[in-house]
Amino acid sequence: MDIGCRVYRPRDPRKTPLFQLLESLYESVKLAWEERFEASYGFWQGSWDEAVAHYLDCGIWNAGFARVRCGACQHEMLVAFSCKQRELCPSCAAKRGAELGAFLADHVLEDVAHAQWVFTIPKMLRPLFFRRRQLRGVLARLAWHTVRDLMATAVDEPALRPGMVSVIQAFGDRINPNPHVHAIASRGGWTREDRFIPIPYVDPHAAQELFRHKVLALLQRKEMSSEQRVELLLSWRRSGFSVHNTVHVPPGDQTALEALVRYLMRPPVSLARLQLLPGRDEVPHFPKGSGDDPGSATPERIDSMEYVARVLAQIPPPRKHLVRYHGFYSNAARGKRRRDQAAHVQHRTADTQAGPPAANAALRKRWADLLRRVYEVDPLVCPRCAGRMTVVGFVTHPEAINRILDRLRRPSQPRPRPPPAHTPQRPSASL
Repeated sequence: MDIGCRVYRPRDPRKTPLFQLLESLYESVKLAWEERFEASYGFWQGSWDEAVAHYLDCGIWNAGFARVRCGACQHEMLVAFSCKQRELCPSCAAKRGAELGAFLADHVLEDVAHAQWVFTIPKMLRPLFFRRRQLRGVLARLAWHTVRDLMATAVDEPALRPGMVSVIQAFGDRINPNPHVHAIASRGGWTREDRFIPIPYVDPHAAQELFRHKVLALLQRKEMSSEQRVELLLSWRRSGFSVHNTVHVPPGDQTALEALVRYLMRPPVSLARLQLLPGRDEVPHFPKGSGDDPGSATPERIDSMEYVARVLAQIPPPRKHLVRYHGFYSNAARGKRRRDQAAHVQHRTADTQAGPPAANAALRKRWADLLRRVYEVDPLVCPRCAGRMTVVGFVTHPEAINRILDRLRRPSQPRPRPPPAHTPQRPSASL
């Protein structure tokens, strides 16, 4: 794709409503958590201190930056560090979604038709799956079993393996607790001989019923729901369970596939739907679809501390997987295919050693590449001469930071909120 020379303009996170809310209300919400929010959102998590501290440093010059210089005209600019916090920072979430979309399109998903699947559960069960985070992975596995069983039955091939990538989203339209599964699944599956069998249609109603019985069986098996409650859920005319699979991506449409992945990885907070009213204790939150023209919609007004509590409750524990790979796209299946392919190449060229598998770092995209791929802007294009810019150094020492900022006359404003007891590790550069 020919991008041209559109220039990247760095953001100012201090002007965003989310930054201002967390900066001003985080400590107040923390002090009031047990009394006001624990019943709805669970126990306070110690890891939130570090996550919020990282977020409040994201894109801030005083937290450190990379020096970028043009090789042609010697023009120099600064690129602030990013926080890389999951389910909190909208900017870093956009990067993560773009990175995952590029990775799946380039290295995981086969060139076949795919569909988006969405699995939801009744309101009665949502608090259980929201507060017991370990159950969310089980919910994703039940969704996978539903897709696999229906496709295998459709073609009478018990060993059929569709490919599926699932993401648990724990938020609803108002950032309220609503655990549900989003997934991208192949429209068909592979046999033991790796022969693909297309399946153009799977009945969503049949999927809904199968998914419902799998979830209720899980609750009974783990003794997390009484028999009376299960019978009540089974007796409802409208069960509260739903499965949708009507969004399709044809083979070869990599752009649509990456856009779908970015949608699956979207963060709970959309800055386009959020406003901050100075001097008010409420946050106008606009409904979904009003981001382009918020003035035409009536927002829901949410108490400011309640809104911050909802945002904090969405932050996942450190080092817990948010994306899961199933069937033909599982890590084990992909690893086996890579080993078989390497063995085949080595057998055909006995005098040449097969090259080592690509390192994980080689599969990761630089932030500059992701911006160019998704937004068609290049942060390494010189704004003066359109030449190529390169990173020449990283500045992390406070004295050096202040000296450079003073020389460039950039605002040097440390955060008024004191850091948490555990000092967070310095974030790395985003380029």
